Amino acid sequence: MNKNNKNLNALRILGVEAVNKANSGHPGIILGAAPIVYSLFTKIMNINPKNPTWFNRDRFVLSAGHGSGLLYSALHLSGFDLSIEDLKQFRQLNSKTPGHPEFQHTPGVEATTGPLGQGFAMGVGMALAESHLAAKYNQKDLEIINHFTYVLCGDGDLQEGVCQEAISFAGRYKLNKLIVIHDSNDIQLDAPVNVAQSENIADRFKAAGWNTLRIDNGEDLENIVKSIEKAQKNDKPTYIEVKTIIGIGATNQGTVKVHGAALGEDIKVVKDYFNWNESDFSIPSDVYNFYKENVLNRGVESNKKWNDLFEKYQLTFPQLATQLLNSINKEWDIDIDQLMNLNEKQEQATRVSSSNTFNWLSKNISSIIGGSADLSESTKIKGADGNYDFNNKTGRNIMYGVREFAMSAINNGIALHTGLLPIASGFFVFADYLKPALRMSAIMKIQTLSVFTHDSIAVGEDGPTHQPIEQLAMLRSIPNISVYRPCDMAETLASYYCALNNKTKPSVIVATRQNLKELDHSKDILNEVKKGAYLISKSQNADITLIASGSEVQLALEIKEILENKNHKVNVVSMVNMNEFLLQSKEYQNQIIDKNTKRFSIELSSTFGWHQFLGDSGVAFGVDTFGYSAPFNDVLKHIKFDAQNISQEILNSID
Repeated sequence: MNKNNKNLNALRILGVEAVNKANSGHPGIILGAAPIVYSLFTKIMNINPKNPTWFNRDRFVLSAGHGSGLLYSALHLSGFDLSIEDLKQFRQLNSKTPGHPEFQHTPGVEATTGPLGQGFAMGVGMALAESHLAAKYNQKDLEIINHFTYVLCGDGDLQEGVCQEAISFAGRYKLNKLIVIHDSNDIQLDAPVNVAQSENIADRFKAAGWNTLRIDNGEDLENIVKSIEKAQKNDKPTYIEVKTIIGIGATNQGTVKVHGAALGEDIKVVKDYFNWNESDFSIPSDVYNFYKENVLNRGVESNKKWNDLFEKYQLTFPQLATQLLNSINKEWDIDIDQLMNLNEKQEQATRVSSSNTFNWLSKNISSIIGGSADLSESTKIKGADGNYDFNNKTGRNIMYGVREFAMSAINNGIALHTGLLPIASGFFVFADYLKPALRMSAIMKIQTLSVFTHDSIAVGEDGPTHQPIEQLAMLRSIPNISVYRPCDMAETLASYYCALNNKTKPSVIVATRQNLKELDHSKDILNEVKKGAYLISKSQNADITLIASGSEVQLALEIKEILENKNHKVNVVSMVNMNEFLLQSKEYQNQIIDKNTKRFSIELSSTFGWHQFLGDSGVAFGVDTFGYSAPFNDVLKHIKFDAQNISQEILNSID
């Protein structure tokens, strides 16, 4: 037992003191998992608290994000820019110590976690990024990329479906620099784990191709360190199950009562148990000195050695070094004229336009990596340089398998690692499966790219299960995201270009299966798409404005002709990106959508969200029911979604 290990117990006590002061948090994991975190920080990981973004640092992901109090204690003691006062403000407004770890908010936090399972999958992405970049850039005697990813997960993490997807993926690709440590205390929020789960977790990992280890005593520091060091030498990812006691030292240790409620007066029992006699939030100087010597100084020295190594690398391989630094800094070298000249101005599906654009970008930006959830033949998104695999780690096409949620969460991990720009693709209706990971991208303000095809009920014969209705409204409703629905090749090229420059948010490109005509555009198409919406056709003294996106822009132009033959003057707006349009000035918005006109929206999806542009007398033409299984022209005819029917309804509403 470690009842008298003052350096370890400082972690525990600081954490539960923060929880107690906030009267909110999760003391159980803080007390039980502290030996794991202590071992990682003081004995294992190469990290530099004075340079938290050092590129070759080891990554630590607290997938069990409710244990944030433990992480904050470790970061503070290790010398990160996190003070005792910050710990006292745990879970308070605008503090650096929020309820769950937040990336780019607290120094040393590698990923935003809390929604269980996603941290695990992001760790998989970080390990994949390390393996790919190491294979791409390391040279003999100049291994500038060589680090591990450690994930601390709990029982609840491993019950999430995304974890099973990620476990299977990591085992298949032999991500041996990934070490997952399971705080296995057999307790979850409602009840003991065996109420909800009965399988042997280690056997699950073995079946997926992982190396597995078990530590029966979670207080055995020596065994924890030896097990991690053993895992580092394995050629597979490693799962280490550590049997811990949740809330050890508390009156209710080992029960659900210590999972998610402050200890209150029972903190005295805990302090007595661990022989802790200091006043609240008071840490002896010798404890600080211990962490300075075993974390900070060690990390500074490792960082310095790496800097010297990288200087040699830059002298010996200047082009590779520049390429890597540009990738880390997201400095894409794109010839805009060459990009826009890809437009052959021929009728084609925007999924084809998307594919042609992506293929060119992938050849010209070496840091683009990714693929699809077993749909590359349909989405036409396939990374360059062959398939990524353990025997071809420089391949940039990732075969994610039918694992949409893990695909997007893994890509978040790739983006968090830095040095790569991840892309994911699938059918648009299946955005439902990965929406939580897209939301996490937006929260973390990281750049990922998702390309969804088969974007409306024009999918046709596949029927309502494969025809998206509410997905556009769903994704557009996420804060800090860009959702592009281009109407042709020109808008597709511009959408990709804008997405590459959206460096603090995820971007989504939504494309058609059916062919679309190439429309006439101004030379300022890049800037127009950047602003989210623009007038693709303008009339003097217009009395009607039609607002459309994607495949319905062409339809709106046809409706315009019919209405103008009825003595109306019509503006047509292409709403390629509603999210970006809503960020523009009111002056610009009113310039594009004239409030003095009768306004109508036209989009083959839910009308939800469109009425904000239409006023009291406007009409949203869309699809607020599920679809039908039939050739898509028959489906459109059945729901009367064509120029003649819509124009007549517009005329009826005006007369």
